[in-house]
Parts: sequence; C-alpha cells; structure tokens
Amino acid sequence: MPAPSALDRTLAALADPTRRGVVDRLRRRPHPAGELAAAFGMSPPAMSRHLRVLRQTGLVEEHADADDARVRVYSLRPEPFSALRGWLDEVESCWAEPLDGFKAHAERTRGTKPPRGRKS
Repeated sequence: MPAPSALDRTLAALADPTRRGVVDRLRRRPHPAGELAAAFGMSPPAMSRHLRVLRQTGLVEEHADADDARVRVYSLRPEPFSALRGWLDEVESCWAEPLDGFKAHAERTRGTKPPRGRKS
C-alpha cells in the first residue's frame, strides 16, 4: 500500500470533530493553546494532542506570543486547505458537467412536449 499523501493526512486530521472545531475557531483569528483548551472544555494536555496532529499535518502553525514567549499561539496555514479545495473541485466536476448538460437539454426542450397524462 502506498504511503499516505498529504491529502490523506489532511482528511484524517479533519475527521475528528474537535480538530474541525479548532480549525473553525482559528479561521476567525489565531488563538493561544490555553484559550482553545478552555473553549472546548478540555485539559491543556488533551488539546495539545489535537494541536500536535494539526501541526504535524501542516494545517496549523505555532508562534510564541509577543508578550509571553511561554504562550503558544496557533494559526491556520492556507496551503493544505488550497490542496483540499483543489481535490474537492475535481470531485465536484464529476457531477457538475453532467448536470450542466442536463440543464442545457431541459432548457432547449422546455415546452416542446405535453405534460404526462395529457395528449395534445
């Protein structure tokens, strides 16, 4: 079996609802680790494990707080999300093209046939 790709690791990391919640919070602005732990009602070590997964997959990055170097602040990295969006766009195109064709056909033939159950 081939090694997991970056996309595989991204999807695996985002499979956890807590990690998706962290990403959602970080979407608005960077947060210190302690603030994230409190927001999710979990211990700092438990949140640290989630943040480690997100960091190892490249979804987030950590920085030292400007006022206190002991405090770790987390923010999102755009690259993995761009790759995920690209893959989702490819998947979506599988059904978007046939639907566009059906729409064009329906618009071309609108009103050319009598409704079912009625004879003209």
